Amino acid sequence: MKKALLIMSLIVSSNAVIAQQKMTPELLWKVQRLSVKGLDKAGSTIYLEVKTPNIQENNFDSKYYKMPVNGGEMVEIEKDDVNAIDKNISPDGNYKLFHNEVAIENIKGSDVYKELEKSDVYIYSDLDIRHWDTWQDGKYNHVFYKKVGTEDEDGTDLMPNEPHHTPQRPFGGDEDYIWSPDSKDIYYVSKKLKGKAYATSTNTDIYKYNLETKSTINITEDNKGYDTHPAFSSQGALAWLQMKTDGYEADKNDIIVLNNGVKQNLTERWDGTVNSFLWSKDGNDIYFTAPVDGTVQLFKVNYPGRKRIAPVVEQLSEGQFDVTSIIAQKDNTLLVTRTDMNHAAEIFSFNLKSKNFKALTSINQDLYNGIDLPKVEKRYVTTTDGKQMLVWVILPPNFDASKKYPTLLYAQGGPQSALSQFYSYRWNFQLMASQGYIVVAPNRRGMPGHGVEWNEAISKDWGGQVMDDYLSAIDDVAKEPYVDKDRLGAVGASYGGYSVFYLAGIHNKRFKTFISHDGVFDTRTMYGTTEELFFVNHDFGGPYWDKDNMTAQKVYNEFNPITNVSKWDTPMLIIQGGKDYRVPIEQSLSAYQAAQLLGIKSKLLYFPEENHWVLKPQNALVWQNEFFKWLKETL
Repeated sequence: MKKALLIMSLIVSSNAVIAQQKMTPELLWKVQRLSVKGLDKAGSTIYLEVKTPNIQENNFDSKYYKMPVNGGEMVEIEKDDVNAIDKNISPDGNYKLFHNEVAIENIKGSDVYKELEKSDVYIYSDLDIRHWDTWQDGKYNHVFYKKVGTEDEDGTDLMPNEPHHTPQRPFGGDEDYIWSPDSKDIYYVSKKLKGKAYATSTNTDIYKYNLETKSTINITEDNKGYDTHPAFSSQGALAWLQMKTDGYEADKNDIIVLNNGVKQNLTERWDGTVNSFLWSKDGNDIYFTAPVDGTVQLFKVNYPGRKRIAPVVEQLSEGQFDVTSIIAQKDNTLLVTRTDMNHAAEIFSFNLKSKNFKALTSINQDLYNGIDLPKVEKRYVTTTDGKQMLVWVILPPNFDASKKYPTLLYAQGGPQSALSQFYSYRWNFQLMASQGYIVVAPNRRGMPGHGVEWNEAISKDWGGQVMDDYLSAIDDVAKEPYVDKDRLGAVGASYGGYSVFYLAGIHNKRFKTFISHDGVFDTRTMYGTTEELFFVNHDFGGPYWDKDNMTAQKVYNEFNPITNVSKWDTPMLIIQGGKDYRVPIEQSLSAYQAAQLLGIKSKLLYFPEENHWVLKPQNALVWQNEFFKWLKETL
């Protein structure tokens, strides 16, 4: 009997130890990453890829699986089995679409001076010299088509000799080109601008290429902003996503439908912005995802066609999660991927009648079962101008309200990206909370999901109301007895990094430490070195040399973090990627040098081969270990 009791005691003790494990950087880099590759033609089988970080090799190992669309066993398959699912085959089965890089211009010294083949130089006479993390080398993405079964054939280039990209750079893929239902035309997305015009505009259009005549027409020429993600319904209507304003990358994204020469904006009267969409099987509705109230949910809008009725937008799902993609419709269900702050992406089915979700995969469940998860609370804070602002508060595992906890204000980047229930592998709230920190994450001005006006309010006002929003959030939460008011920190990347630099000059000793990753430090040099000039033209209001532009001058002076550097008095960790051309290295180096010369405790973490993000597993582990080491030292 005593032996049995001892065994039971050991089992209970063992389970308690497992249950008390918390997320660490090392555990986070064991989380598997799921992506859906497609469905078979019958729509009965899902094909997916699961990537697992390989720390030793500093890369990722991939395995491929198939599973029934209604759930069931994941069966491992070969990569070639996945490649056999090719959505780029024409509907009649005769042709295949693909894209390749094509050399169009002589940019390299070795191209211009053939006899100097070992020269290492780039020669430019216009803008668009680099983008995201690569320099322009004279090569462009082009779309090709060829007969099925002719693997050795080069194919026909849709854009011969054109110095333009399809897919778009830096993030475009095969979603940028599709077949017409009758296989006679190819529709593709491209920004057919060059040099300064390319760098200062978002005027991306959808083009129609006819296989018989080899002629091309621009079907969205009347719209001067983004036109992307074309998709045909089962009834032959073409839909795409549209932003109206040239140069405004975070404009309201609407669903446009073109059918028999009639163009309709289905979401024009709806006060939101669309992330992605999928036609219903019958072509009568469009399902889409959109940010709302700190989450990303499923919506539906009807397509009335020529009927004299206005489209109606309906929210289908509700809950503390993000619907990150819509994979397909199967009968009366939608197949989607979903995340929340405690769980990476998994596949779910959503029943369109009951409005219920059903988990179809759980690839990380064993890992999560052994971890105590933080608690995520939704809170509303009154801003200085009397608005109600949503604030996510993430509490450490096994939270004890009778204790006091160090607390981090998280500043989201973008500046107009949603602070929703995403699962990040770097800015991971689960990980931060599991190290004993309360995380305060406000949906400050500039966030989508709270109406178009709220989203637009940050443009040209980077250091204005939004800074009051940050301080309102941290001051409100700091009233709680479990917040250690003497141990507050502020952290963020990109615009969030700008926010950290700016707050460092105005915080009035609220914060004890700061961490800025790839942050904007000087708006003037940011304008002079960033690659997508349309962004700073819109958000800053124009160039710094336009002295008559009072809006822009306010950004370059009053809202410039460099203006208040003399007031810096708080330790700061500064992080920078060497291949970040969005917020170039000069920003962080200038900030670090200022902090050092001011005698402020500071540290620079420099990743020569990383861009605006940190993607390599070993680099990411260094990032996270340095992040928490700094907080331990200074907070």
